[in-house]
Parts: sequence; structure tokens; C-alpha cells
Amino acid sequence: MTTPTSHSRASSGLQRSDDLSGLLRGRRSVRQYQERGVPREALLQMLEAARWAPSPHGRQPWRFAVLTQPEPKTRLAAAMGEDWQRNLEMDGQPTKIVQLRLEKSRQRILKAPAIIIPCLYLEDLDTYPDQQRQANESTMAVQSIGAAIQNMLLMAYDLGLDTGWMCAPLFCPDIARVALGLSVSLIPQALITVGYAAADPKRRERLPLEELIVHFE
Repeated sequence: MTTPTSHSRASSGLQRSDDLSGLLRGRRSVRQYQERGVPREALLQMLEAARWAPSPHGRQPWRFAVLTQPEPKTRLAAAMGEDWQRNLEMDGQPTKIVQLRLEKSRQRILKAPAIIIPCLYLEDLDTYPDQQRQANESTMAVQSIGAAIQNMLLMAYDLGLDTGWMCAPLFCPDIARVALGLSVSLIPQALITVGYAAADPKRRERLPLEELIVHFE
């Protein structure tokens, strides 16, 4: 019997590593995808992987919106695009550059076969009487949503899929939330595109490990 994982690996036409170290090194950020849908089961497996990420007090302060249809993608791209255009113009960028960047971003959203939007959900966090500890609690939630996203990215790659991490909703969470009709308790943090890579992306060099370790005793 063919499992969803083995089917996805085979249909992707890509050679994927069967060990964790290989997956960590192989995962890449993709901007252009083939015109083929992502199986629903694969998206659910990605979300299941996110569910097992560490979180403060085990509260799992994240929820996920999934887009696979053109209409919500178009609505989201239009709403965020208007806000980003104002920001780019405020930065003094030339009109031609603004329009070029907006269109590239818009196409990344519209042409992605699937999109997952991780949202912070802070309603169940522990509460404290002082502002500093409450802020720290929220910071822990932000850290944990990063872990949940990383789980999703690795699971996608293991399934023969590729992903791209766009931070746009982080700069306009209310606009993204309203565009998708999400609850006011949800704070969109990122936009994860999912699909089958149309071409191998250029990889950025990583700093040597010795430059990253600042204390070891």
C-alpha cells in the first residue's frame, strides 16, 4: 500500500534525504511553483507536525488558516498590497520600483498552490499581575510559533514539497485578519507558500559555525 508520504515523494520527482540532518540541510525557500495542486492530506500532515512543536506550558498558542482557492488569495494579496504600497512610498522608493515589488509579491501569493497562515492565539496564555512577565509570556508564544512553522517546513520537504516563508502579515496583521474574516483573537504572523518547486532556488551561504557560537564551556 502506498502511503501519502511515499506517494508525495515519488510524484515530486525529487531526491529527498531519509535522515533528519539531510532534511535540515536540504530544505530551501522557494518562490516559484509548478501549476499543480497540493494534496489535502499533505497539508494536514504539515499541520500535524506543527501541532507537536514545543509551546509555553503546553498551551499551543497558534492557529492556522489554509488557503487553496484563488478568491481568498486574491483578496489577501489586494488588501496587503495596498498597505505595503503606502509603506514603500513612505520610504521614498521610486514609483516604478514600488510597482515592480508589489507585483512580484502579488504573484508569489496568487501562484502558490497552497498557503498556510500561522496566527498567534494568546487567549489561553498564563496571566500575571505585572507587565514584564506578561510580555515575556507573549514572547514565549512568538518563539513557539516559530518552532511550529519550522516543523511544517521540514514535514513539507520530507513529503516532497517545497515552501516559502513570507513575513508580510507580520507588518499588517489586522489587515490580513480582516481580509480573511478571521477572529479578532487571531494575529497573523506569516504566510507560508506550499507547492512543488518549478526550479531550484539559489541558496544563501550560511555563516561558519565558529562565528555563531559566542560562548561554549
